[in-house]
Amino acid sequence: MSEFQPVSGKLLTKPFVFLSLLVMLAFAILGARFLFGLGAVTNLNDGYPWGIWVVIDVMIGTAFGCAGYAVALMVYVLNKGEYHPLVRSAVLAGLFGYTLGGMAVIFDLGRYWQFYTLLMPGYINLNSAMLEVALCVMAYVVVLWIEFSPAFLERLGLKDLNRKLGKLLFFIVALGVLLPTMHQSSLGTLATVFGHRLEPLWQTQLLPLLFLLSALLMGFAIVPFESLLASFGFARRSETPLLARLAGAFTILLGVYLVIRFGDIIVRGALGDAFALNTFAVAFWLENILFIAPFVVLLKKENRYNQRILFASATSLLLAGSIYRLNTYIVGFHPAVEGWSYFPSAAEIMVTVGIFSLEVVLYLIVVKKLPVLPRAEAA
Repeated sequence: MSEFQPVSGKLLTKPFVFLSLLVMLAFAILGARFLFGLGAVTNLNDGYPWGIWVVIDVMIGTAFGCAGYAVALMVYVLNKGEYHPLVRSAVLAGLFGYTLGGMAVIFDLGRYWQFYTLLMPGYINLNSAMLEVALCVMAYVVVLWIEFSPAFLERLGLKDLNRKLGKLLFFIVALGVLLPTMHQSSLGTLATVFGHRLEPLWQTQLLPLLFLLSALLMGFAIVPFESLLASFGFARRSETPLLARLAGAFTILLGVYLVIRFGDIIVRGALGDAFALNTFAVAFWLENILFIAPFVVLLKKENRYNQRILFASATSLLLAGSIYRLNTYIVGFHPAVEGWSYFPSAAEIMVTVGIFSLEVVLYLIVVKKLPVLPRAEAA
């Protein structure tokens, strides 16, 4: 008998219907975007060619999707098999984060009908960090679908095929660890290209490392965030003891991140900018207070077993990582020519809301139809 099972209950609930309406609204706006161009629905301009569709749906969305990456590291690389009950739901979070993030890239392409040229040798620029990100994301989406396929095979009763796939899983998992390591660090590499156009509080040669570490932290954080929400929403017994031990592991990683982050700022002599009376300093402290707070709280071991504290800490980490990426790509960015400004339009915001709503809708469908969450007795 599998240690995973579908969740019982009806699918068409009021929240499900409401979120589905948000998804339909987003697709209606995207219809206008693809018919009439980016200018019809966005506030993008020559100074800010990237907006929240890229930063939130891709930079942040894929970091949320690092749940599968983080848990795979714990279970398969560090040999912590006790976390195996969390693997399938973590891979599902990664699957949605990366698949929808990859799709969202198309929204921001001016000539979206030529996206296929990415795979044509004559157009490939081997010196481009964006090329590495694009190819790694595409490959990782395929890897995640393969990693999650046992849930489909179990639902269809294809035990033999599932067993054969299990023999190849070590190779798939290896790719699932390598690819996010490459492209999450490359997202930081992209920002180093901004040079002096990025505020000193964020511009550093350590951006690749900081982006990788923050993505791992967000991946770890999404696991208790999703697990505790599922326990509450589906009236299931919580996996708190397991999540508490996981919280202990990512608290150490969070401490490492904070030491590197502030050590880098001090060494570069940029600490004074953090105390300037401007928007950048406020954004910097908002970001880092949200990193520091869960670190301080989770240092106390008993706090990790408190569901409310654990959920609040995970939420704080997710917000901190999200704001870090927004600060790096939008808030701290200076256009090449003065005078340009950017604030997302209502349409851009609603499309982003619709993408996240779609993730929740798909999550509800999958966990109610496929064996994703651990059985009550396994938990």
